[in-house]
Amino acid sequence: MSFSSDIAKFVAKTNRKNNAIVRKLVIDMGTSLVMKTPVGNPTLWKNPDGAPAGYVGGAARANWQYGNGAMPEGFLDAIDKGGNSTINRIIGGVQASPAASIHWIANNLPYIERLETGWSTQAPQGMLRLTVTEFEQTVRDAIKNVN
Repeated sequence: MSFSSDIAKFVAKTNRKNNAIVRKLVIDMGTSLVMKTPVGNPTLWKNPDGAPAGYVGGAARANWQYGNGAMPEGFLDAIDKGGNSTINRIIGGVQASPAASIHWIANNLPYIERLETGWSTQAPQGMLRLTVTEFEQTVRDAIKNVN
């Protein structure tokens, strides 16, 4: 083995680890956003009778979207009370995208800012603010889990 061969192996190994860390971090942050997003429950509303006919909660949770290189636009006509479908969409997007790129997780519903700023008693501290607060620990966990 030559020195240049050893360096090439080291670089390849480092790149694989870095890519795995980035992917894990984006997936973990997306999962946090999805699972912290409240699912509408009219019994908790100030006016429970204000729910539209046929109302089903879960649209806010379903509308977390992954984008690579550009922020996702629009919103989805989807319901995901449990969050698994949304998380799986994020995982699929992350795995199909280059790790060394700009990753977006966005929610474009018109009322998502209200949910973020305490409109829901289920998420009085929001979702994004809490996820950002946890960022450093999420990075440490991703590094530890990949190594």
